[in-house]
Amino acid sequence: MVYIAAILCVVGLAIGQVLFKVSSSALAVDGTLFTVRALTALFSAMLLYAITSIAWVWILQKIELGRIYPVMALAFILVPIGSHLVFGERFSTQYFVGVSLIMIGIIIASRA
Repeated sequence: MVYIAAILCVVGLAIGQVLFKVSSSALAVDGTLFTVRALTALFSAMLLYAITSIAWVWILQKIELGRIYPVMALAFILVPIGSHLVFGERFSTQYFVGVSLIMIGIIIASRA
């Protein structure tokens, strides 16, 4: 249960990062942060970060930080996937090799 909650926290943080980028893109286009699109994305990201931070504190009550923290590395995988899906960003083969190494590291660290 704790690992599932931790994964949900990472997913929430990854979505928050994409929302921060949506907000910054709206700022670049509109020239102001005070548009509905920019503010909605910004406040949604901040709310998501607040919720995941509270959940993370609960998780840390249940498990050692050193055991659960490697799960946070999943953000290095999820954020680029989100940026590709939402913004069409592209990544090189070298990038995917690096992501594969991160995934292997997560598996090794979580089983230690």
